[in-house]
Amino acid sequence: MSMTFDIQPASNPTPEKDRVAKLVDPGFGRVFTDHMAIVRYNQAKGGWYEAKIEARANFQLDPAGAVLHYAQEIFEGLKAYKRDDGGVNLFRPDANARRFKDSADRMAMAQLPEDVFIEAVEQVVRIDRAWMPGGEGSLYLRPFMIASETFLGVKPSSEYIFAVIASPVGSYFKGGPAPVSIWVSENYTRAAIGGTGAVKCGGNYAASLRAQAEAIQHGCDQVVFLDAVERRYIEELGGMNVFFVFDDGSLSTPPLGTILPGITRDSIITLARDAGKTVREEPYTLEQWRKDAASGRLKEAFACGTAAVISPIGKVRSVSGDFEISGGAAGPVAMGLRKQLVDIQYGRTNDPHNWIRKVF
Repeated sequence: MSMTFDIQPASNPTPEKDRVAKLVDPGFGRVFTDHMAIVRYNQAKGGWYEAKIEARANFQLDPAGAVLHYAQEIFEGLKAYKRDDGGVNLFRPDANARRFKDSADRMAMAQLPEDVFIEAVEQVVRIDRAWMPGGEGSLYLRPFMIASETFLGVKPSSEYIFAVIASPVGSYFKGGPAPVSIWVSENYTRAAIGGTGAVKCGGNYAASLRAQAEAIQHGCDQVVFLDAVERRYIEELGGMNVFFVFDDGSLSTPPLGTILPGITRDSIITLARDAGKTVREEPYTLEQWRKDAASGRLKEAFACGTAAVISPIGKVRSVSGDFEISGGAAGPVAMGLRKQLVDIQYGRTNDPHNWIRKVF
């Protein structure tokens, strides 16, 4: 299915002087561009209709809108990167489109065709290209879908709004990636088998916020969750997947099932295997992590995701005691993979897996 977007440029876009000032230090997710994409779905009208690019504005939503009561909501996160030649790259948007469909399926929502997802993202990048930051900055894109039917019965909505908004973001780390400290959540779990752990839905993140607040109370940057059944196995951080690097050069990462199938995670597995490294997707306990860090068998641990790409983990804190990994410093494997990935994203090196989609 392909849709033609009706392009309606904003009548009062941000003045250039104000835009330039905002781009000096945009932070993350606080500054927004002038436009958004919107596509609507109505079961009675035969599906998806009315694809538009228009000025970013508030939604009109009835107080009985289904999303407000039963949380039928999903989202994605991806970035557009400015190349040295002035063009713009997207990184694996097809993978985001596929995952968005999978999320919709699990949440009993209408599935958006992948080509419509990609076209919506590209149209927003095109119309708001002046908002692309330079350097290590990027344009963060947030496609999302909400249930918009006015109805208080508990059932899947018959109406949806799909939208894409964009936010210029600076480099995630000022002065290079600094190792993060993480708190092991032993009171709260993120997801159970058969739940929505593999889905990018807002409820997962809402459920993680109390644990994240606990991490901050203990002086940590992030929280890491254990499995919901045995409370032993490492799952993922509040919003990032996790990897372990061992003294034999191999890597390990928790298996899929109850965790989000991260696109950065998948890319790291591919790049590490390209380099001849062994990558295992297998369960790994907190107890083993502590032992391996103490013995030196574990050389590095790092988290990964769209926003930060790769964050080295320097210190782990928990009720049962703290431990450091390799003296709390960023390791060469994490930093090497990060550089390789970022160079592909910005078009500075070859792209052997055709991950890059050039918008222009």
